[in-house]
Amino acid sequence: MTPSQKIDKLIAGITDWRGKTFAAVRKAIRAAEPGITEEWKWMGSPVWYKDGGMIAVANAHKGKVKLTFAWGAKFPDPGKLFNNGLDGNARRSIDYLESDKVDVAGLKKLVRAAIAYNAGKKNPVKKKAKRA
Repeated sequence: MTPSQKIDKLIAGITDWRGKTFAAVRKAIRAAEPGITEEWKWMGSPVWYKDGGMIAVANAHKGKVKLTFAWGAKFPDPGKLFNNGLDGNARRSIDYLESDKVDVAGLKKLVRAAIAYNAGKKNPVKKKAKRA
């Protein structure tokens, strides 16, 4: 199975509101910029990359969908979407609760900010190349 197929299966298996929220988050991330790739890491976490730099990882937890940006503390969040990890030096996350709506336009801007940060950073979190 490809990473995208695994993510499809994960989302299909979440039959409550979290599945719909997860799908909306994924759709917004993928639509933010051409060339975004999906990976399946850390025992079942969808991770999005652009040009080898990690953008974000998502997980469905009991009561929320968490979207964590690897370098969220390093770039602007004009839409004030980050609501968790605000005191950390690197990561920031968005915890979506049942009543929350995904701000698609704001999330796309945040994804683009992550991509721009990674492009300007000397050593962004890189996806490890697979060895032959």
